[in-house]
Amino acid sequence: MKNWKKLLSLLLAGTMSVSLLAACGNNETGGQNTPAPSGSTEPSQTTEPSQSTGDTFNLNVCFASEPETMDPGLNRTVDGNIMISHLFEGLYKYTDSDPSGDGRNGATAVLVPGQAAAEPEVTDNGDGTFTYTFTLRDDIYWSDGQPVTANDFVYSWRRLVDPATASPYSTIIAMVVNANEIIAGEKDKSELGVEAVDDKTFAVHLTYDCPYFLDICAFPNTMPLREDVVEGNATWTQSPDTYVSNGPFKLQSWTHDAEIVMAKNDKYYGAADIELDTLTFKLMDNANSMLTAFQSGALDVMQNPPTDEVATLLVEGTLIPGDYLGTYYACFNNQKEPFNDVRIRQAFSLAIDRNFLVENVTQAGEIPAGAWVPENVVDAEGTDGPTFREVGGDYYSVDPADYEANCEKARQLLAEAGYENGEGFPEVTYLYNTDEKHGAIAEALQQMWKEVLGVNVTLNNQDWNVFLETRSKGDYSICRNGWIADYNDPVSFLDMFMTDNGNNDAHYSNPAYDEMMKTVLSDSDAAGRMELMHEAEKLLIETDCAVAPLYYYSNPYMVSDNVHGMFYTPLGNFLFYNCTQG
Repeated sequence: MKNWKKLLSLLLAGTMSVSLLAACGNNETGGQNTPAPSGSTEPSQTTEPSQSTGDTFNLNVCFASEPETMDPGLNRTVDGNIMISHLFEGLYKYTDSDPSGDGRNGATAVLVPGQAAAEPEVTDNGDGTFTYTFTLRDDIYWSDGQPVTANDFVYSWRRLVDPATASPYSTIIAMVVNANEIIAGEKDKSELGVEAVDDKTFAVHLTYDCPYFLDICAFPNTMPLREDVVEGNATWTQSPDTYVSNGPFKLQSWTHDAEIVMAKNDKYYGAADIELDTLTFKLMDNANSMLTAFQSGALDVMQNPPTDEVATLLVEGTLIPGDYLGTYYACFNNQKEPFNDVRIRQAFSLAIDRNFLVENVTQAGEIPAGAWVPENVVDAEGTDGPTFREVGGDYYSVDPADYEANCEKARQLLAEAGYENGEGFPEVTYLYNTDEKHGAIAEALQQMWKEVLGVNVTLNNQDWNVFLETRSKGDYSICRNGWIADYNDPVSFLDMFMTDNGNNDAHYSNPAYDEMMKTVLSDSDAAGRMELMHEAEKLLIETDCAVAPLYYYSNPYMVSDNVHGMFYTPLGNFLFYNCTQG
């Protein structure tokens, strides 16, 4: 193996020095699917210096290229979450538990009521169901001056589960009465367990007392929408004239493939406390251009600098390896030959040298993944007890000393599947979205599979939005993927592999797995549901080898010394509405 590692190191060094490959990092779909988008032209020539100009306070930030959507109900990406969370606000929102840290002391965001005036009243209905009753603030308005009402939440939540909407995140409110039946087309959206008791009272009926329900109430997919704005206007998100929002900012302009400019929303109840006049999201997909813009002061915040600069920037302290609850993985199409054979999926997974990837390719504090659910996700005892990963352990060894044994088992499995030494193995393609880091990982995997298994894997990259569509349709053999938690609970990583889940890009289907997860999604017993989720993860990764986890994410980012008041969540959501001039 030593020869291929030397060869691969040389290839990667050459690739990174040329640096054609794109990206501004944070876009897994879901829970978002995270790193790195692409698909935009390079707008660096229009990136002007930020911060204060005259009497205005402005910030320029970059997390991705052109977003897939700006519709809260349809969004499935982390960059979309970040943008939408500044334009809209849900029943709950995030605030900073360490305002003096300026985003440099880890993920310090905590949940507090947002559009809700206070904590909800929770009623045990005595039949296993629970009702959460939210009283809305009196001073909440849309950006056009109309009041926000409980009916705006009813409309948004019904639209989310409506099969006609086809939201990939419809199941995020699966705990609401009748949600699953509506998603399956068995009931009408009007039967969803939500109601506007009056204009300022929103009631939600749950099938069980879901432990992470309030986290869901801060998620973009559950933010309110105006029916008169959305219905009958398929392009409502495209223009500031029709993009009516209720958050701390409003859409000022959207120059596609260049920038999205947000201006302070003077109708927002907390507008007097917001010092930032405009927040500009630069839509860039070239890591070198982003780094140049940051170093010149034209960008205040960015992620994922060029791969060959990471080690130096970390040593300098310019790059911060932030907290992140996420897993980067190779996604097999479980329904498509040859990866409909579990032996082949397992062989391809075992042939991967995960330590080489994090030490020589990504180099930003990532951790080799020996399972699916990442480190720091809670188990039954919450933040006071051992984590889900500590309880569950690994399903294959990531100890460097065991790599040769993994490779030998991989070769045996491939031979059992009828392809000894890779002979006769069909041509397969690894698909990834255009990005320097994804490209380097793809080349490393290609070399590993060739050396260990004797198979030829071709590489294909696509622009971000094209890639998302191709991956969702299952028009691939293997593709790169990543998942960031929507909330700190293992179910955020596990329910996505249920047969009909909109984020099941692997097209994995196992009735036993579905039944386990259905029980988990209706069980409020902490210990019981966690035990079931450990069984489900074992079935998914050890038995069925549905996907090949590569590493647990870190969240490397760079922030200007002039930025004060920024903070972020471990879910990858960076927030700027508390920023002050420094």
